[in-house]
Amino acid sequence: MKLVILTQPKFFVEEDKIISALFDEGLDMLHLQKPDSEPVYCERLLSLLPNDCYNKIRVHEHYYLKQEFDLKGIHINNPDAPVPDDFKRNVTRSTYRISDLKEMKKKSDYVCLHSLFDSLHNEDEKASLTIQEMEEARNKGLIDKHVYAMGGMSIENIHIAKELGFGGVCICGDLWNRFSIQHELNFKDLIEYFRKLRKAVN
Repeated sequence: MKLVILTQPKFFVEEDKIISALFDEGLDMLHLQKPDSEPVYCERLLSLLPNDCYNKIRVHEHYYLKQEFDLKGIHINNPDAPVPDDFKRNVTRSTYRISDLKEMKKKSDYVCLHSLFDSLHNEDEKASLTIQEMEEARNKGLIDKHVYAMGGMSIENIHIAKELGFGGVCICGDLWNRFSIQHELNFKDLIEYFRKLRKAVN
């Protein structure tokens, strides 16, 4: 399975150092997700990262950054939004609807299916799919290596995503909840936990 990490929604001081360390540890893909952010701050974060990381980063907004930094691609959160004219390749998408998967997979590198479990960083985001629904989708060939599990994913439930046939998992809260962006500078424990996540997906 592939391991995707979504960034914290907010920028913080040690972020570039942590992201660089995650890539050093073998991170497959980073989704740069900073809702309602000013593009200049995303530019600054990217400029602080090693150039060899760029081909493993997708942006959720400010799509022009894909070309400016030669990033891997863009990610479209809204399942009903069209693909921008300038981006017919290197696109990934999110959806809450199993019924979207067949068509989305045709035009996406992979599709993130939301939400398998309750969010670990936003208590208002609850699971929207049942295990039975996902088993049925797997049996119909809708869930495969081109569909990644998203929403409340953690080291405790990665094995469920494996059994359901997902090609990857998207982790956010399970990693970032282990580091206080306001009070900590030492991120050794976060990196150690990431290593455990890597073992869990392999």
